[in-house]
Amino acid sequence: MIRHIKTAKASIEQGGTDSAVTRTVEALLAKVRDGGDKAVRALSVQFDGFDRETYRLTKEEIAHCINSLAPREREDLDFAQDQIRRFAEAQKAALKDIEVETLPGVVLGHRNVPIQNVGCYVPGGKYPLLASAHMTVLTARVAGCERIITCAPPFQGRIAEKIVAAQALAGADEIYCLGGVQAIAAMAYGTETIEPVDMLAGPGNAYVAEAKRLLFGHVGIDLFAGPTETLVIADDSVDGELVATDLLGQAEHGVNSPAILITNSEKLARDTLAEIERLLQILPTAAVAGKAWEDFGEIILCDTVDEMVAEGDRVASEHVQVMTRDPDYFLQKMKNYGALFLGARTNVAFGDKVIGTNHTLPTNKAARYTGGLWVGKFLKTCTYQKVLTDEASALIGSYSSRLCLMEGFSGHAEQANIRVRRYGGRNVGYAMPADPV
Repeated sequence: MIRHIKTAKASIEQGGTDSAVTRTVEALLAKVRDGGDKAVRALSVQFDGFDRETYRLTKEEIAHCINSLAPREREDLDFAQDQIRRFAEAQKAALKDIEVETLPGVVLGHRNVPIQNVGCYVPGGKYPLLASAHMTVLTARVAGCERIITCAPPFQGRIAEKIVAAQALAGADEIYCLGGVQAIAAMAYGTETIEPVDMLAGPGNAYVAEAKRLLFGHVGIDLFAGPTETLVIADDSVDGELVATDLLGQAEHGVNSPAILITNSEKLARDTLAEIERLLQILPTAAVAGKAWEDFGEIILCDTVDEMVAEGDRVASEHVQVMTRDPDYFLQKMKNYGALFLGARTNVAFGDKVIGTNHTLPTNKAARYTGGLWVGKFLKTCTYQKVLTDEASALIGSYSSRLCLMEGFSGHAEQANIRVRRYGGRNVGYAMPADPV
């Protein structure tokens, strides 16, 4: 039997897309689409208090940002990017172009083709989330994208130097100090000085996420992103302090970030509640994390491990941290999650910043139908076909002729029939079905 030790007061799902946010974003997108660079500048001044002739950073400005890193900071950035690059390269190596002869003279194949122009957004209003540069720019670079541009807002009224350094080290071709909807719109529509992109990637606030949603179709996007979510699945092999630390560590993202514990130990559930109250007295980001826990925190008590699996799949969380005696059981059994963090030795912060897996992951139960951002998102798997012999063309043509006419497509059928006539040497009436070979 499943019981709730703590129930969330609110639900992200219930709210859906805020119509006021949609209207605001639609108006901002139209301003940039119609007004170009002038509109981008006006909106940057309005929202970020940041004004310059051009928002593209010069080589000298980028070099200054890189050189401003302390040696330890540079080593840490290099280490993180090495891990992310290494895993992305391994993922790409697993994607093979194929070509197969399915019938004598019939060759089918596919190629994994990099998207040419990609725009990567790196959020930085509340926190300078430079890790998002690794996750987007670097992954697109490994995929082989020809042109990668990237935008990040100013931080506290100035160029966010650490973000820019991360963007440059990750391999960005163009770097803009530009944030919010105006950045997303400028990359998608293009302006007088910014060439448009084919795909947008990267997280952002509600306005950035809504801009990406509205632009989907005009450009591709990585994911429909919502507030950060975390789910901890734990048994009594761990203690309340560890669980509470991991829940609050993600709840600090925002006041609407769900943090959920699923356990089969009532003692662990009660201990976690007590530890959360204690840690909120000393956590510097307690104002945010505490509100998120109050409104969106849950503790779900299950009787069995299989109930824990089922509840985990129902929640379909962005991050799922498993701290049980047999975490691999959940790896084998669970189906709905953005990323798994298996065992007490790892945690979501490792994935967010350094370990190598991507931190741009599905939210709002989207883990039911998609995984997160990875090198494959920047590749198009495109098929091709070749027919190498007259006999194969006539054979496929005769089947195609009849199948097209079953659907009422005479013009389609004639595409097949003309080849049966030319390559098979057979008479077929116009818009009539070809006889079997």
